[in-house]
Amino acid sequence: MLCMRRREFIGLLGGAAAAWPPAAHAQQPAMPVVGFLHGASPGPFVPHVGAFRRGLADAGYVEGQNLAVEYRWAEGRYDRFPELAADLVRRRVSAIAAPGHTGAALAAKTETTTIPIVFLVPDDPVKLGLVASLSRPGSNATGINFFNVELVAKRLGLLRELVPGAARIAVLVNPTNATNAETTVREVKAAARDFGLDSQVFNASSSDEIGAAFAALVRARCDALFVGPDAFFGSRRVQLTTLAARHAIPATYALRDYAEAGGLMSYGTSLADMFREVGVYVGRILKGAKPADLPVMQPTKFELVINLATAKALGLDIPASLLARADEVIE
Repeated sequence: MLCMRRREFIGLLGGAAAAWPPAAHAQQPAMPVVGFLHGASPGPFVPHVGAFRRGLADAGYVEGQNLAVEYRWAEGRYDRFPELAADLVRRRVSAIAAPGHTGAALAAKTETTTIPIVFLVPDDPVKLGLVASLSRPGSNATGINFFNVELVAKRLGLLRELVPGAARIAVLVNPTNATNAETTVREVKAAARDFGLDSQVFNASSSDEIGAAFAALVRARCDALFVGPDAFFGSRRVQLTTLAARHAIPATYALRDYAEAGGLMSYGTSLADMFREVGVYVGRILKGAKPADLPVMQPTKFELVINLATAKALGLDIPASLLARADEVIE
């Protein structure tokens, strides 16, 4: 009787084991975790995070299903990049996405030579030391160069065409984004000389300093404003465009986000498209591609967006030739 009961008990165990899900027998593969390092605040960049997720999905990864993302936001404090990058490295993430800021990419590259990094930078990544070459990056980093610096002269020329009477241009840069600020100032000053314009530089790295910079450029009687490309400025685009309207200062920006927020004019690449491409590259790396073999991508499409309502409020007549070249006119 005892033997019968033992055989019955073993049979019950076997039946129960067959009914248990496979996870009870063997541990499932760990879900990959991607680090996301950005210089600004999450709120203003929600659409771009959505574009990054779409890129991941294009590569077969859906956050919360077969992928986790650890987000780190510097909130405009770029000195925090080394700390935030180090934290992601300690967590042994599978890859680090560093979109939109040179400092984020450089901090990640300093912290790890093994974890793959996908950057999105406005300047030449070879010159920055992120890759050996555009076609063969040769290390653990690759990504996208979205040409904000190279477009400085073009942006200034479009602003001069829109405001032909301008003689003095204000240049707003973020001094805590040192590499980007220095390059922007150098390129704007060179282009301004070519156009016969005077230029004056104003610095801002906080909301209060943005307000102070506008007060100073008004006192200096600047005729127009060139806003340098910067993630912090992008997160304060409503403040910037509102102050430009309040002080009746025609301004040019690098991204369409500003024109959509009421800015006069923008010229540059689509940042949403670039964030999506970062997601695609991260997905390819998770599937086994090596950053060293993935060429740095460069945009081929640049868009001119003009806010007609803002132009009318400023009393500007937009030349027909400029309107004809615009990719979008916001009424």
